Amino acid sequence: MVVYNVTVSIDKDIAETWLQWMKEVHIPDVMLTNHFRDCKLCRVHGEEEGGYTFAIMYTAKSQEDLDMYQNLHASRLQREHTQKFQGKFAAFRTLLTVVQEF
Repeated sequence: MVVYNVTVSIDKDIAETWLQWMKEVHIPDVMLTNHFRDCKLCRVHGEEEGGYTFAIMYTAKSQEDLDMYQNLHASRLQREHTQKFQGKFAAFRTLLTVVQEF
């Protein structure tokens, strides 16, 4: 299993709007691609000046599913996010391989 982790720091003044859009639009759109088995939306704790940080962890069914998602859907979905929240966020992505679940 592979975890595709997207960490987003969002400006405080639009955080509620962003969170609602993520829950109601973006994450459901990502999940509709059928390349992930689940998603966890987490708040990163710590002091933030002017904003909040969230981690969105998508668990891919396989590396092949993640590759297909990235090739077929990622750029469109990332573009939608960027167009809606341009200049109000910073994001980075990490890839994790699940060694074992307990």
